[in-house]
Amino acid sequence: MGEADHTGIERAEPQHEGENVIDESLLEAEEKMERAIAHAREEFGAIRTGRASAAAFGKIMVSYYGTPTPLPQLASIGVPEVRMAIIKPYDMSQIAAVEKAIRDSDLGVNPANEGNQLRVVFPPMTEERRRDMIKLARQKGEDAKIAIRNIRRKAKEELDRMIKDGEAGEDEVRRAERELEEITQRQVAH
Repeated sequence: MGEADHTGIERAEPQHEGENVIDESLLEAEEKMERAIAHAREEFGAIRTGRASAAAFGKIMVSYYGTPTPLPQLASIGVPEVRMAIIKPYDMSQIAAVEKAIRDSDLGVNPANEGNQLRVVFPPMTEERRRDMIKLARQKGEDAKIAIRNIRRKAKEELDRMIKDGEAGEDEVRRAERELEEITQRQVAH
């Protein structure tokens, strides 16, 4: 019989080249879906919730000797309390640049320079800000689902092209379409 792949679905050994092409197409679609989910998780991590987290600083770019560099590469970020972050630049000569980048970011916080570190206190969320964050989170979730559906659509178009070009049989493609639908449902359920 066949072997179970990383998705847990047992696949029979390919009978001919058409199944290899189909399996490659399905694997590529699944990998793209996984990347879309990973991107969505990153986006969710960057949403400010009123709680301090190192992920909130992940997209902040600091001008490091003229080169835009992500803040986590230039400093250690600690969260000693729920609403406070401590940022210690590895290169103390860059503390002013790090402070400016945080202040200019969309986090809406004002770092306090303590000489060898920056203390960032996140204010509690207002009810209006909380509603805005809920809308933003829903939008990011919907964007991820749309990305997955677009990947599914492109994979399905590729499968239909295989039938049209004679690269694979109709039965093989129908099996692959069912498998594609299972993969999509599993990814959207994340």
